[in-house]
Amino acid sequence: MNKSIILHILGWILTVEAALMIFPCIVAALYQENSGFAFLITIGICLLAGIPLILKKPKSKLFFSREGIISVALGWLILSIMGSLPFYISGAIPSYVDALFETISGFTTTGASILSDVEALPKCMLFWRCFIIWIGGMGILLFILAIMPMTGGEGMHILRAESPGPSISKLTPRLKTTALTLYIIYFGITLLQCVLLLIGRMPLFDAITLSLSTAGTGGFAIKNSSIADYSVFNQIIIGVFMFLFGVNFNIYYLLLFRKFKLALKSEELRAYILIVISSIVLIALNIGGPAKFFSSLHDAAFQVSSIITTTGFSTVDFNSWPTFSKSILVVIMFIGACAGSTCGSIKVSRIVILFKALGKELSFLMHKRSVKILKFNGAKIEHEVLRSTNVFFVSYIFIFAISVLLVALDNFDFTSSFTAVAATLNNIGPGLEQVGPLGNFSSFSALSKFVMMFDMLAGRLEIFPVLLLFTPGTWKK
Repeated sequence: MNKSIILHILGWILTVEAALMIFPCIVAALYQENSGFAFLITIGICLLAGIPLILKKPKSKLFFSREGIISVALGWLILSIMGSLPFYISGAIPSYVDALFETISGFTTTGASILSDVEALPKCMLFWRCFIIWIGGMGILLFILAIMPMTGGEGMHILRAESPGPSISKLTPRLKTTALTLYIIYFGITLLQCVLLLIGRMPLFDAITLSLSTAGTGGFAIKNSSIADYSVFNQIIIGVFMFLFGVNFNIYYLLLFRKFKLALKSEELRAYILIVISSIVLIALNIGGPAKFFSSLHDAAFQVSSIITTTGFSTVDFNSWPTFSKSILVVIMFIGACAGSTCGSIKVSRIVILFKALGKELSFLMHKRSVKILKFNGAKIEHEVLRSTNVFFVSYIFIFAISVLLVALDNFDFTSSFTAVAATLNNIGPGLEQVGPLGNFSSFSALSKFVMMFDMLAGRLEIFPVLLLFTPGTWKK
């Protein structure tokens, strides 16, 4: 194992995180808040640990899948540990376990919170909560790939480990250009949303923080009522952009270079749109009936967009909706949006592949001599993709079941325990009952919080990188 390159990458992560903390320092200065000192202290710690690791050049910059996966898993862990220090040092979140939970929730774009009064936080802390969602949405290691000199195509191991989806490919021949292109698209859509919210007369601070939180599909709000107190126009803008950030960023790349036919051929995109529209119509009919269908359409559309993209914003207390509507929300919690987006959960592409595999198996049972080739987006589904999808699904179910059992030790009602795990493993944020849109995760024990922190990291990194940290063979020569 090339440990020197792993330490070198971790040094870059610490240094970049220190640089990113300058932004909340600026916010603290603008609003004349004393909490800014917590960021200055953390910046010092990050630089003290990070710069020596960068200056110590690795003997070789070549590394393989194991090094890439370990770099990603350790990178996200260190990122979260350091990112939680400002909350704890400033006293904004007195418990370090709670501060770490809130930070991991932000970086993994989950949006599950232990805070009962968000508005009590200083502006710089509110900004940091939303900013870490934006950072985690596209992935800080992807950003580092865009600026860090690397040899050959070895950086693909980092890209595969950090990017969500059953298969990852480069958009351009050079990996650095791919990373830079993705970030330009990401920044551009975020900026567009911010401008539209300002046109809707939303305050500047609110527009910036909510755009960051929407882009990362994390759902940290700056008001206790989430999005309910904003105008219908601004709710529509946020709802639309949640949906847009749930689309595979490869589609935006194709649209940017006018490859419209290729973009429209995406099976995943068509399935994603179909699931969203179907869910909206069914929920609107269920909560409003035929007579109030159109009046219910807005709330249904916003919550479906919020839950399927694993953002977690809310305009209403959907915990009070009929059981059928809540069941639909729980189902789309597990489906999630598109691979290659900033969203969590299983992903539409995996669901489509699993259904195709099921159809092939049923066809084989009826026609033993038939040969059926599975295709996705017009191309053959490779055995490696199908195998990894099946293994991912089995691992997902196993982690989910164990997590529910451990969280159930707190002896809360089944719905709260079940949806708390669903909300964290799928990187959604709110669940139902105790962890509904009006609730939070503060009442869970330290054990349950650590279980859910593991789930949030596993969900964001697609399970395998986190599991490999606990595999003895990973650390052998």
